[in-house]
Amino acid sequence: MKTIQIAIDGPASSGKSTVAKIIAKDFGYTYLDTGAMYRAATYIALKHQLEDENVEQLLELLDQHPISFGRSEAGEQLVFVGDVDITHPIREHEVTNRVSAIAALPAIRKKLVNLQQEIAQKGGIVMDGRDIGTVVLPQAELKVFLVASVDERAERRYKENIAKGIETDLETLKEEIAARDYKDSHRETSPLKQAEDAVYLDTTGLTIEEVVDKIKVEAEKKM
Repeated sequence: MKTIQIAIDGPASSGKSTVAKIIAKDFGYTYLDTGAMYRAATYIALKHQLEDENVEQLLELLDQHPISFGRSEAGEQLVFVGDVDITHPIREHEVTNRVSAIAALPAIRKKLVNLQQEIAQKGGIVMDGRDIGTVVLPQAELKVFLVASVDERAERRYKENIAKGIETDLETLKEEIAARDYKDSHRETSPLKQAEDAVYLDTTGLTIEEVVDKIKVEAEKKM
C-alpha cells in the first residue's frame, strides 16, 4: 500500500487538527500543524512588539528562533521557537486575533510554505491549514475541505479553551470566528478556498470518529 499526501483545509475550528492528528497516527504518517507555525510567527511578532510592516525583522527572528515540533510524554504535540515551549501561549486570544494578519504577509507565507513543502517530501504526511490543497501541496493525492457552522465551531473552541483553563466568552468567540473566516477568505495571498479536486465535508453534527472514518475511506481509495 503506497503512502500518500493528505491535505486537509477549512476555516477556524472546523476540526482540521483533531482529525488530522488521528489519521496521521492511525496511518503511521507525519502530522504537520501549519496553523501552529503561523501562530508561532505571530507569537514572536507580539513578543517583540512588531507591526505588520516589520516583516524583515520578523524574518530575522524566525531564523534566530526556528519553529520546531516535539512531543510530550503524554503524547501531546509541542511547539517551540528556539528552545522555548510555546504550545499553550500560541492558543491565547491575543495570538488568535492577530494570526490572520501575520499569515497574510507574503514573505512570511513564502518562508513557512517552503519549510512545509520540505517536510512533506520526506514521506506520508497529513497536513492541515487553509491553503494546503491549493498552494502548499497542490499535488496531494487526497484533498479534503472541512466546514461547519459558526455556532458549532464556536462551541468546539469554547470547550477546548475551558478545558485548557483559558477564560472564554461564547458570543465573543462566535464574532471572532466569523471575522476570521472573512479575513482568511479575502486575503490576497493564499486565501482560504476549496481546491477544485477536494472532497467537501460538512462536519456540523458529526462526531470526530465519523469525520475520521469518512476521510479514511477516501484515503484508502488513493492508496
